[in-house]
Amino acid sequence: MFVAGSTICFPELDFAEACQALTDLEYDRVEVWLSPNSRQLHPADVARDPDAFVALYRETTRLTAIAFSLETDVSPREFEGLSKASKLLQVTQITVPASVLGTPFNAEIDRLRLLTQIASQDGVRVSIRTERGHLTEDPETAVELCGSVPGLGLTLDPSPYLLGPRPVTSFERFAPHVFHVHLRDSTREQLQVSVGLGEIDYSRLISQLARERYDRALCVALIPELTDVGTRALEMRKLRMLLDSLL
Repeated sequence: MFVAGSTICFPELDFAEACQALTDLEYDRVEVWLSPNSRQLHPADVARDPDAFVALYRETTRLTAIAFSLETDVSPREFEGLSKASKLLQVTQITVPASVLGTPFNAEIDRLRLLTQIASQDGVRVSIRTERGHLTEDPETAVELCGSVPGLGLTLDPSPYLLGPRPVTSFERFAPHVFHVHLRDSTREQLQVSVGLGEIDYSRLISQLARERYDRALCVALIPELTDVGTRALEMRKLRMLLDSLL
């Protein structure tokens, strides 16, 4: 396992500035966040010309890209372009959002099967993010989706599962399906708190993933709207150092 940082942590910066900020904080691997609402990279622009994107990326930063993460769903055609860009950049992981709560289960399976089929042609894996308000809000549904779509995995974010009256603190049931991990510190009342004040048991999580031979990223992904710009650099440095000490 290794530690990475996501460009989502710097929503007010453009892509080059976000990469430089991660470099300054001594991160050497990056998750590339793609959003139509971002100052950084729009998925449609990347998909339209994958070769141009890869050339721009290599001119912009020396950080090793380890994953793409999509904030919103994209069309199959756009996803084809993103998968091609991923292959060109030697990124083997794309995170997509699960559909919102209320979406028919079979319709979601059909959507995810199409995305995994597209990505598999480029040797890229697809995973769905665990998040509130989406089908993956329910732990059993998240696992069931992975079991119903060959090749599909989870981008495990423990924070949403800690909230509420019945918090999930063990992730053994998820571990066999995890392709990627998003981390920050959280409590049962707050989705994001200062590192050290939360209840995420990083050591236990890492041990459960290690038993399944997980050897990929632990990605620091702060929630933009809950991030204090004045303390963000310190929080990101603290969490990187904590995770490094556990590996």
